[in-house]
Amino acid sequence: MRPRRAVLSIASLSAACLLLTGCGALPGSGHDHQRRTVTVWLMRNSASGGFVDRFTKDFEAHHPDLRLSVRVQDWTGIGAKVTKVLAGHGGADAPDVIEVGNTQVPQYVDGGRLLDLSLESARDLGMDDWLPGLATPGRESSHQYGIPWYAANRVVIYNKDLFAEAGIKTPPRTRQAWLEATRRLDTKTTQGIYLAGQDWYTLAGFVWDEGGELAHDNGGVWTGALDSRAALRGMAFYQQLQSLGDGPKDADEEHPSQADRFARGDVAQIIAVPGAAQRILHANPALKGKIGYFPVPGKRAGRAGAVFTGGSDLIIPADTDDRRGAVAVVEALAGKKWDTELARTMNYVPNKSDLATAVAGEPGVAAMAVGAAHGRATPASPLWANVEAGDNPIKTYMTRVLTGADPAAAAKRASRVITDRLDESVD
Repeated sequence: MRPRRAVLSIASLSAACLLLTGCGALPGSGHDHQRRTVTVWLMRNSASGGFVDRFTKDFEAHHPDLRLSVRVQDWTGIGAKVTKVLAGHGGADAPDVIEVGNTQVPQYVDGGRLLDLSLESARDLGMDDWLPGLATPGRESSHQYGIPWYAANRVVIYNKDLFAEAGIKTPPRTRQAWLEATRRLDTKTTQGIYLAGQDWYTLAGFVWDEGGELAHDNGGVWTGALDSRAALRGMAFYQQLQSLGDGPKDADEEHPSQADRFARGDVAQIIAVPGAAQRILHANPALKGKIGYFPVPGKRAGRAGAVFTGGSDLIIPADTDDRRGAVAVVEALAGKKWDTELARTMNYVPNKSDLATAVAGEPGVAAMAVGAAHGRATPASPLWANVEAGDNPIKTYMTRVLTGADPAAAAKRASRVITDRLDESVD
């Protein structure tokens, strides 16, 4: 058990100070000594200063026995910091609630160092309605450890003028219609789509749409699955789409930046999070009012395509010295009132599909919310980071196929590498 922490207050602090500098809380006064402090780690830029300030005041007003101390953390190096805290080495200022990336939760579940929140999830938080891309990574063997907070995913960003010139009046709603429209847009002077050859998150969506997986879990033993017939169909669709533009076959979407390439004005579409529009407009203000968004199309109309869902979950260390206070914070942050407030403030997707109306007024986020309803996360192996690190075998596989290699053979090779990297028996 950690020693009881000194009581601190952040009610009088500027929330901008909290988020921009990560400064701590100031000592309270009056009856503050009767309150218990709950320490919360939030990631930089996940919530605005104004949101933190409003949430803190409301939470403390409804919980007169609790005081919040919000500490802002940087994403760089956060994995090691969280691992240290969960191992019991956080000291007196160790957090009671931690925001983590949704795909990071599986690596923290090992060792029984997270609080099991299954009861609260079923009884108070409406877990049946959570976005699967946020909820699934936080679950192991029917136990819920990560509570979904907010989501973000890719959409199709398109140039309205180029669509109009091609006679395309409405965005496509099926993958086949998308291919046909992109062929019309792909001319001598215009790229139908700029799709980098190693955009493996986008490939993952196509694989999932076909019923395939990146990796299979067989009783805790993970094996690569890119060589299944379904996964190969996903790669075949990616290859068709990628050919309708001049995206590099041997690089990902950031090398060079696809947003910068779109900003030149001769690219009809890219697949990116809506926030990429800010970079586009910074590079080319003349495109203001000419950028549109639609969900990545699915195989049939009425159901958007599967997409990789990023975002954050909230976790509680098992050795927190204030379980009740920590759970109260999580229930408030992930509850309808403050989850929708966060979504409106930060242009995120709320943690439940039935809360999407909260962002309906922002076209890019509204398109994102449609896709998030069918979102997925990367395989929930605690070793999945080994696949993404260094020479990602999925990227290598994609380049090989796009440059003429036999897809089945390349997929088998990549699947073997994935299996090796997910082998827990290898140190």
